[in-house]
Amino acid sequence: MRDRRHACLRAVAVLWLSSVLLSGTARAQGPPAAPSLPPGPVTLEQVLAIAESRSEAVSMAREGIRRAEGDQVRARSGLLPQLSASASYDRALASEFEGVFGGDTSGPACPPFTLDPLASIDARLTEVERAIDCGAVGGGFFGGGDSSFEDLPFGRENTWRASLALSQNLYSGGRLGAQAAVAAVSRDSAELGLTTARAQALMDVTEAYYDAVLSQRLVAIAEATYDQAGETLRQVEAGFGAGAQPEFEVLRAGVTRDSQRAVVIRQRASRDIALLRLKQLLDLPASYDLRLADALGDEALPPPPAFVERVAPIERALRADGVVADSLQLDIDLPARTAVADADLTVQLREASWRLTRAQRMPTASLTSSYSRVGYPSGALPSFDRANWSIGASVTVPILTGGRQRGDEIVALAELEQSRLQRRQVEELAGLETRAAWAELRAAHAAWESTAGTVEQADRAFEIAGVRYEAGVSTQLELTDSRLLRQQAEVNRAQAARDLQVARARVALLPDLPLGAVGARPTPATQAPQGPAPSPSPQAPPMPRAPQAAGQFTTASVQVPQ
Repeated sequence: MRDRRHACLRAVAVLWLSSVLLSGTARAQGPPAAPSLPPGPVTLEQVLAIAESRSEAVSMAREGIRRAEGDQVRARSGLLPQLSASASYDRALASEFEGVFGGDTSGPACPPFTLDPLASIDARLTEVERAIDCGAVGGGFFGGGDSSFEDLPFGRENTWRASLALSQNLYSGGRLGAQAAVAAVSRDSAELGLTTARAQALMDVTEAYYDAVLSQRLVAIAEATYDQAGETLRQVEAGFGAGAQPEFEVLRAGVTRDSQRAVVIRQRASRDIALLRLKQLLDLPASYDLRLADALGDEALPPPPAFVERVAPIERALRADGVVADSLQLDIDLPARTAVADADLTVQLREASWRLTRAQRMPTASLTSSYSRVGYPSGALPSFDRANWSIGASVTVPILTGGRQRGDEIVALAELEQSRLQRRQVEELAGLETRAAWAELRAAHAAWESTAGTVEQADRAFEIAGVRYEAGVSTQLELTDSRLLRQQAEVNRAQAARDLQVARARVALLPDLPLGAVGARPTPATQAPQGPAPSPSPQAPPMPRAPQAAGQFTTASVQVPQ
């Protein structure tokens, strides 16, 4: 027996040591590495493919589904039998029953009780009194030698018990069914939450990607303008050395060149911030050499392949017969919104909660049974030679709750009506937001098309101004102004391209985005060097519960010297 016990202890120790080593190895290895980006410049599709797998919000939404599944399992468990086992061992170190059943062995021996039927009555009474006084009669209860009570549980040194308890719910008044309905609706809501989290992650990455692309384009425009200003300064300095240009022209050209240097520095900082934001969304280190394939320079500017399937029908409807249609008059069915489906689930959840609250009025009935084996061995090892077995049923009926039940019903009914009104409001806002997104897409198309010829015209104007300046028929102010106009045209073109691609992505992802995805307008990327400021674009109506993306990036502005 001792060898078997030592073998068991050694096996337990080996298993414990193995689990410690395995857990330490798992902690050292850490979580599995996420897939890496392909080498070279990355496209939007590649960025979106890896962003979903690295998004913390998407991972948390998946864990929410697991939690909801656990709630479902827990809710269904009330319908099934419940069986539990228990075992216990008690060692009595001291007991108030010591000596009660064992007798007092320290005194003189008591002769056994013997009654002679032939003796006289007085002799027989004397024998009875003697036996009672010394304990020869009644010793089984009060210290005599009756061994029939030796196995009573009182004062036993060792007590072993092994029990099984069984319970089965017979009637719950609808509680279990309502709890299962609540768990099922919660799981459906968690799945919609995963869809929303995935769409929001893709939208955030798309905006960050095109913000970074726009920032790189603005850096290139600012650097080209700086080089042109430097070339003009060298020409003026050469003319000043030859006596053909006054010192004032040299100073003007120097101030223009140095002012443009500050713009270059500012745009480079904005580019670095935009790339850091994109790296953060992709879970990349800050030192990662992230290069982007898109440059917003395509004259056709087709929709991103990841969103073309959803956005193409809307664009075709907006441009029917080559004419830009009014987005509010489009004869297109509004897409189903995840937010509306989630509001429907909220109504279902409140209805199930209402049923659960009403079920608290009903009685409950359950069946219970308990079986146990008990042993009182003289040694340490168990000997289960006795048994207890019982079966019963219980019924609970709520009679008086002091108003708690009525209060719970009032609260549940009010929440149900509130969820129905909120569902109607969400449906209205979803339709309004969808049409607002279409209007933004229409405006982005118009802005993109309006900048189609401005870059070529600005280039031509700058070339003419350069020829005129070299021929001496124009001033440096005219040359600088034409250069700034060209810079303005290029920046407007890049900004319009970015806004159009982001608007397309928003329209494509809008069915799964939460309410409030439309309405935020990007900060203008330029300031007009001359003329009145353009009138602001009409803002979409504010939507409730607008999510604020963490670290949201706003396009930096290019300061054009006056």
